[in-house]
Amino acid sequence: MQTQNRLLDDLARVASGAIGVAAGMRGEIEARLREQFEKILLQMDLVGREEFDAVKAMAAKARTEQEDLAKRVAVLEQRLKAQGEPGGKATSPRKRSAKPAD
Repeated sequence: MQTQNRLLDDLARVASGAIGVAAGMRGEIEARLREQFEKILLQMDLVGREEFDAVKAMAAKARTEQEDLAKRVAVLEQRLKAQGEPGGKATSPRKRSAKPAD
């Protein structure tokens, strides 16, 4: 009976040793994979978060300015149309003659 317990003890030690080795291998594999991913990401020349946020803010500002300018142009066009309607005080631009001045 003692031999069976000794055999089981030996098997338990071997199993726990194998688990320890597997855990060590797992850590080593994770470290190697992390290194490889970092190397790949560096080669991809990706934009950093700070740069991305700065460009995003610039684009939002440009969009807002463009919308404001579009509104201003619409107002100016309405004013021009109102001036050009019959009964309005519109002045038509004079046509220049094709004659050269002497």
